[in-house]
Amino acid sequence: MFGLFKKDPLKQLNKEYGELLEKAMNAQRTGDIEGYSKLSEQADAVYKEIQQLESQR
Repeated sequence: MFGLFKKDPLKQLNKEYGELLEKAMNAQRTGDIEGYSKLSEQADAVYKEIQQLESQR
């Protein structure tokens, strides 16, 4: 009953992951390879967190 209004961290991480991938794609298209690299690295870190949470379920 008390977990009814609790936000799902997995859903939030998936949203953040998608946004980072989209930003990385746009950076790559505009020729910002350094920005693409940094955003891809951040996306990989978020993906690892997602995998950890999924394995705990």
